[in-house]
Amino acid sequence: MNTAVKSFRDLRIWQKSIEYVEKIYRVTEQFPKIEIYGLVSQIRRAAVSIPSNIAEGFRRNHSKEYKQFLGIALGSCGEIETQVEIAYKLKYIPETSRNELLQEIESLCKMTHALMNKLGC
Repeated sequence: MNTAVKSFRDLRIWQKSIEYVEKIYRVTEQFPKIEIYGLVSQIRRAAVSIPSNIAEGFRRNHSKEYKQFLGIALGSCGEIETQVEIAYKLKYIPETSRNELLQEIESLCKMTHALMNKLGC
């Protein structure tokens, strides 16, 4: 890893994933109240999982463990992709929001894979 990186907060992937969590929270505020313990809870949990696992893996300070946490973050990306599709099918979000959210999660997946490759994982 880059020696200039002293904290997970320095990682662009962590910063972008925090921004993504904010977007997910804003989008899901518009979902029907009946979904608060269903789809809203699931998609928010999955979104929060991405920066959380990036941070936790970084703090473990061992590349093998970091790989495991980055893998969990990738799993959360897959969850979000699925949940965004479900929200779109249920007409909770418009196509433009769906496309934007899916494009951003794809970008986060690519960044995660790049970080894994950089770590030699």
